[in-house]
Amino acid sequence: MSHEILIGLMSGTSLDAIDAVAVDLHNDSVRLIHAIEYKFPEKLRHQLANLITQHEAVNLDHLGAAHRALGLAYADAVKQLLAEAKLQPDDITAIGCHGQTIRHQPDSNPAFSLQIGDAATLATATGITVVNDFRSADVALGGQGAPLVPAFHGHVFTSRKRDRVIVNLGGIANITVLKKDADSTTGFDTGPGNTLLDYWADKNLGKRYDASGSWARNGIIVESLLDDMLADHYFSLKPPKSTGREYFNPAWLSRHVEAAGPEHKAVDVQATLTALTARTVADAIRNVAPDGDVYLCGGGANNTLLTEQITAALKPQTVATTAELGIAPDWVEACAFAWLARARLRHTPGNLPAVTGASRPVILGAITAP
Repeated sequence: MSHEILIGLMSGTSLDAIDAVAVDLHNDSVRLIHAIEYKFPEKLRHQLANLITQHEAVNLDHLGAAHRALGLAYADAVKQLLAEAKLQPDDITAIGCHGQTIRHQPDSNPAFSLQIGDAATLATATGITVVNDFRSADVALGGQGAPLVPAFHGHVFTSRKRDRVIVNLGGIANITVLKKDADSTTGFDTGPGNTLLDYWADKNLGKRYDASGSWARNGIIVESLLDDMLADHYFSLKPPKSTGREYFNPAWLSRHVEAAGPEHKAVDVQATLTALTARTVADAIRNVAPDGDVYLCGGGANNTLLTEQITAALKPQTVATTAELGIAPDWVEACAFAWLARARLRHTPGNLPAVTGASRPVILGAITAP
């Protein structure tokens, strides 16, 4: 077979869109064929946001409806991707679909991580085999179930000449450490990436996000608020560790903002949240890879204020985006799940116990045929 094309789907904690990519994985190389950003239908986005933020009682009817509706939305994203790429379903080996995380509780007893997005609906609507449910096997072996992209980062971005750090600035930020002289890959969630920034922009501007950090650039960092947030115990935890909107959410932010006093402007809070993400990412990198070259990906790589602050905090380390390594920053995660889907089909372990804390490597994902 001259080509092995898989589709990767990723919808992250920011709930901004479904990232869909078609990737040629022939001979273990990774070539991005085409990529799209498929906007969530507004009704579905609100359904998902409500499910994620309801911590006491979730309506099972709403959960079931969202599960099916998301499967259909994923299918629509795939159909648009195929049309634009001039591909047919028969050209595709499989779809790797992360699903939408509704709850991530790796430290509860028992631990669990729940993603929705009906694989049967997606497979039936597209006529393509689907691999999903990537986290459960890792959690069953005592792992966090996340982050899962470091294995992919290690495969495509490792250098034998320089240490590298890949920073995914999604709703939650995570880092992957790639040592030039070791085959081991490590990584963990550093804390909030865009999730609090997007929430605060929506709440105060009615905008889904603060494009390029332009609003935050007009604010002043509230040092007392920043120090209070930085004192959260999560930032001092030793890895393996992972987190999500279950923890860094509007209630978490409101507690800190209220404690800081009502005199602070909304734009100053946004500036402080930008500094929080930059500071926690930079602190994590300095602790584990102070000499590594740093490459940013994820939606936050488009926030110029955030990237400027990370760059300044890490000087003299080199900071660029993964575009320098061959994959545009917006599409790295979706490519990772196409790659993880192929690992499942090849019966190859996809987790990294050094990252997740699982007791051993394990094959990740469930296969659903159309």
